[in-house]
Amino acid sequence: MCGGGAVTDSRAGETEAREALRPHAEDAFADELRALAAADDRPRPERWRLSPWAVSLYLLGGELPDGTVITPKYVGPRRLVEVAVSTLATDRALLLLGVPGTAKTWVSEHLAAAVSGDSTLLVQGTAGTAEEAVRYGWNYAQLLAHGPSRDALVASPVMRAMAEGRTARVEELTRIPADVQDSLITVLSEKTLPVPELGEEIQAVRGFNLIATANDRDRGVNELSSALRRRFNTVVLPLPETAEAEVDIVARRVDQIGRSLDLPAASDGAAEIRRVVTVFRELRDGVTADGRTKIKSPSGTLSTAEAISVVTGGAALAAHFGDGVLRAGDVAAGVLGAVVRDPSSDTVVWQEYLESVVRERDGWKDFYRACREVSA
Repeated sequence: MCGGGAVTDSRAGETEAREALRPHAEDAFADELRALAAADDRPRPERWRLSPWAVSLYLLGGELPDGTVITPKYVGPRRLVEVAVSTLATDRALLLLGVPGTAKTWVSEHLAAAVSGDSTLLVQGTAGTAEEAVRYGWNYAQLLAHGPSRDALVASPVMRAMAEGRTARVEELTRIPADVQDSLITVLSEKTLPVPELGEEIQAVRGFNLIATANDRDRGVNELSSALRRRFNTVVLPLPETAEAEVDIVARRVDQIGRSLDLPAASDGAAEIRRVVTVFRELRDGVTADGRTKIKSPSGTLSTAEAISVVTGGAALAAHFGDGVLRAGDVAAGVLGAVVRDPSSDTVVWQEYLESVVRERDGWKDFYRACREVSA
């Protein structure tokens, strides 16, 4: 009976993962992780599910000897991924730094999934993140009834990761108040978390490490102290170097998101994806792709993540309210919404770009008309 119950619970868990709107990385790519684990004969750090080599392969993609295809989770410099993975195999924590939309959270989640098999030990940084979210809290009913005790202690994701030898994640570290940030110093330097109310401490076991992400544009919001920054090895994730790489990233993610949401597939979308990426890159760089015309940049970041959102929204429009073919009219409103964040300044930038660049570009008349319609 016990064995049957275990099978039933496992199947129920798999069904729940399939039905989740956004499955965790370890659930969405469970087959790939299992195949990698079976083929991985390289040394693994203690409590790691995969070797550092296999973790890198999981992120960058490739093919196993048995023909299993591992899809790339990150398209970018291989060396950056190798540095990030090797950092987690040491006693230094990892800080992923970059402008919005450079896949910091995505990489963080997949690293934790591949290393620990669990990406859910997460602290989401905001201006309201309290120290309890990083260290520990209390069950106040238990605390009032029986006083401080292990039963009354509510472990944070970081404390759980320390005790279980797993990877903890802290998102948007620079949005967390400075005094809360600094509660990580003892954790990262001494690998202990004191609990003075109990006269105890939680010591990290082998396998524990921490991945934090921070936004380049948040510098000065809650700047990391030099003492905390020294505890991290920083890896800067860049924007895609070429238009071709960015088009590839957008196409892959739109396809993945569409399948997870059961969106009807919008056909012939390659041209519009390339067009959205071109617009974003030119406005982001302040110059046209051929380098001949300088243009003003808007206040927003126009990241790859925003391009993915624009194309996904356009694919939904084309599938549900069009003929299934992704066209300029399906992405125009999304592009406008991404570019014009500050109506007082960005509207002028957008109108100048439309008239001086888009209007004159061969083969872009349909996109120009669609953008003019939604901008009116």
